[in-house]
Amino acid sequence: MKRQWLGAIGGIAVLLALAAIPAVSQAQSKKWTLARTVDGQPDLQGVWSNNLATPLQRPAQWAGKPTLTDAELDDLKRTAAEVVEGDGDAQFGDGLVLAALDHVKNAVSSDPTTGNYNQFWVTEREFENRTSLITDPPDGRLPPYTPEAVKRRADAAERVKLHAFDSYANRGLSERCITWGVPRIQAAYNSHFQIFQTRNHFVFYGEMAHDARIIPIDGRPHLPAPVRSWLGDSRGHWDGDTMVVETTNFSAKTNFQGANENLRLVERFTRLSPDVMNYEVTVTDPTTWTKPWTLMIPMRHTNELLYEYACHEGNYAMANILAGARAQEKNP
Repeated sequence: MKRQWLGAIGGIAVLLALAAIPAVSQAQSKKWTLARTVDGQPDLQGVWSNNLATPLQRPAQWAGKPTLTDAELDDLKRTAAEVVEGDGDAQFGDGLVLAALDHVKNAVSSDPTTGNYNQFWVTEREFENRTSLITDPPDGRLPPYTPEAVKRRADAAERVKLHAFDSYANRGLSERCITWGVPRIQAAYNSHFQIFQTRNHFVFYGEMAHDARIIPIDGRPHLPAPVRSWLGDSRGHWDGDTMVVETTNFSAKTNFQGANENLRLVERFTRLSPDVMNYEVTVTDPTTWTKPWTLMIPMRHTNELLYEYACHEGNYAMANILAGARAQEKNP
């Protein structure tokens, strides 16, 4: 969703794209007092964004290096500007930093056969000194997959290879406009979230696919294990000034980094200042990874609004994808 920089072009857009996240100074921390709701809860309400360029996993070029020096960060920004110079193909997710580390100028689309969005449609990225979103394990990398998960992923890849265009049911959940899943950690594309609070509920509402997680915080137990859903079953509680949300009961059709019905998430929302809220997620699935792992995203408060995500299952793109496959079958 294009926002305040719709009119920005050329060099101005690049300069905006290379803005670094300002640190929370000690002076700011001392002056600031966390506001509270009428119920006495820490007030986390408002719209929060994730536009970080930081990759999920630490790239090989930064192995053993949890943070960059200021000089290295400046060099990364300059190189990243060259990747998207001229408003080229969009660099989603980790693609921007990975292309910058490989010194790829004017990086091409991830799907050069059919094209992609151009960089105009991606919000300007924010940079920080960290080299990965993953904070544990300390190497900034996902833990090893279990043998079971390795086989499951290989089987799934083979099914996609053979049957990807047989039916709409074989296409991904996000492509079908059903959900982008929990947690959604991709930055810079409809990566805004809004928090609402009541005495008994904490609502985390995502702009992408308009997923609204209405989370009870009144102490009720999780739903019975057979009750499963795309976004799982979430229950929250306050740990001091931090909102802690535990989510279980995911659908077998869920897919987060290869995990599905055995996925368990613990999310922690901690407001550090008027403008920064740490969003920390610990991911556990003993059938997928050899041990749990944790990521942290410093979300930024914004006065922007959330907008409609105009996507629905059965859209023209899906019909055209399948029609194209049928046409290729007739004329290979």
